Amino acid sequence: MSMSLLGSAWLGVPPGGADSTLFVRVNQVGYLPQAPKVAVLCALEPAKPVTFSVIDAAGKRLLAGRRVVPAGAFGPCRETWRLDFSTIRTAGRVVVRVHDARGAILATSPAVSIGTRVYAGLADTLMGYMRQQRSGYNPFLRDTAHRYDGIVVDHPTRSGSFIAVGGGWADAADYLQYVTTSATATYQLLAAYRDAPAAFADAHDARGLPGRNGVPDILDEARHGLSWLLRMFPDDSTIFNQLGDDRDHVYWDLITTDSSDYGWGKGRERPVYPCTGKPQGLFTAKNRSTGYASTAGKMAAAFALGAGQLRDIDAVLADSLTRRARAAFALGERFPGVCQTAPGRSPYFYEEDNWVDDMELGASLLYQLTGEAAFQQAALRYARQEPVTPWMGADTASHYQWYPFHNAGHYETWRRAGRTTQAELLGFYREGLARVDRRVNSAFAVGVPFIWCSNDLMVSVAIQATFYREMSGDDRFRHLEQGALDWLFGTNPWGTSMIIGIPGDGVWPRHPHTELPDSLLHGLTGGLVDGPVYRSIYENLRGIQLTGPDRFARFNTGFIVYHDDLGDYSTNEHIMDGTASLAYLLATRDPAYRPAGTRAPHSRRAR
Repeated sequence: MSMSLLGSAWLGVPPGGADSTLFVRVNQVGYLPQAPKVAVLCALEPAKPVTFSVIDAAGKRLLAGRRVVPAGAFGPCRETWRLDFSTIRTAGRVVVRVHDARGAILATSPAVSIGTRVYAGLADTLMGYMRQQRSGYNPFLRDTAHRYDGIVVDHPTRSGSFIAVGGGWADAADYLQYVTTSATATYQLLAAYRDAPAAFADAHDARGLPGRNGVPDILDEARHGLSWLLRMFPDDSTIFNQLGDDRDHVYWDLITTDSSDYGWGKGRERPVYPCTGKPQGLFTAKNRSTGYASTAGKMAAAFALGAGQLRDIDAVLADSLTRRARAAFALGERFPGVCQTAPGRSPYFYEEDNWVDDMELGASLLYQLTGEAAFQQAALRYARQEPVTPWMGADTASHYQWYPFHNAGHYETWRRAGRTTQAELLGFYREGLARVDRRVNSAFAVGVPFIWCSNDLMVSVAIQATFYREMSGDDRFRHLEQGALDWLFGTNPWGTSMIIGIPGDGVWPRHPHTELPDSLLHGLTGGLVDGPVYRSIYENLRGIQLTGPDRFARFNTGFIVYHDDLGDYSTNEHIMDGTASLAYLLATRDPAYRPAGTRAPHSRRAR
């Protein structure tokens, strides 16, 4: 095969032309040599594929005559087939061809890479998106956003008072800011650096501007998150949970020219919501808050891991983070329950209903930091209250109902536990993954419910399966791990990556739901979008209207839909916390990653 023919294969144009009804979907970033390699054949109409082959760039057949086995219908695919070429481990570029009974080519995949470095640097690339999401000084726009944050609301004694809480990250395409997602993102960034420090470069300073400062960019970004979290926890009895509300959605402008008016003038102060342990909502809709612990546990985790990671860079900050981690955890124990985000005029909010997973994570990281046995005992107590994240195995869930979407606390607790306890925690992960696996019914090997932000679930399945494999040496869920990763980069009915700008020469969201103009979209490189949702969700959300022809119309005929369109905030809006979690997942594929069991344990320095 000539390189020119390989180039046309990259476009994914099947031999029958653009009107073909057979499509070979692949991971456009590529495959690690030792990892599973599975393409998926999707037929929009009945078809009779018989075999598949794999060809390298020189035209050599690496595999030939492999039988295809039907694996069930999925979404628009009347049938799917799993094309496993995992036995190929030689580095290079390949294409997958599907043949009929006479050997004629029915469909050809895009060209894909196999190699040890196909994911090298990708986790670091995502830091560009995180910098673009910054409030306070925004290095992407070279200007300061939200100079007047904020005014306390819904507090028994402090309502109407000013509190300086500038900074942090915008949650998505809008400019709301939540501790629940920001603390989760901060933990994921810190964990990614801990587990793969060499995967991250130093090309920007602490403000996010180009130029080395002797600190890896991911730590600069995590520190930006930690600074905002500290402002949102001003004393041992007060945790603020949210900055802004959905009144933000009235105006469509850049973060640095945000015109939102919360009653104090356009572009002026934004409301700051505390955790109160009671339902919140200033207008007609209210959440179902019951306590502080969901937010306090996440804060304790971010602060504790931050203290350990920043100790050698800024000892004063590390000491402060240690004290705040202890205080946050104590507040969570004093006020168990969930602190949900507060709706404004819209009925939508993050409906988090679990909190013991957050307290487990906070306790386990405090134990790693301090060596105090009481924290490990608390972590185990909380772990046993929610062994499996409840969405796993379910057909549906409310928006962010079970968050974070995987329980990293089980892994962090396992790191310092005895063998019997480790086996118990492994069992928790195994059961959750088994529940997801039981829902797999097609060649795509995905078993998540397609709720709003389904890509978050994909990332979490891949991370939890990675944890399980490394903790146990058991490969039984490797198909879920790889299937979720592949889905995110193109092995899905639409054949698109779900990450803006990655891979640069591939198919990815060109028209994301964002307030950035087209001229600035390159700054979103690395942003994970929400992902497909059930048609029933899409058709019942308010305010969705496509702005152009549906480029994926042929693939939006089933029970799930995805639109690469500015107007679809349900499937094509970029998400900050999901991108931070993806950074951890991609770090586990970087050549610099050190798998669990090969890393030196943290020191246990008592305080």
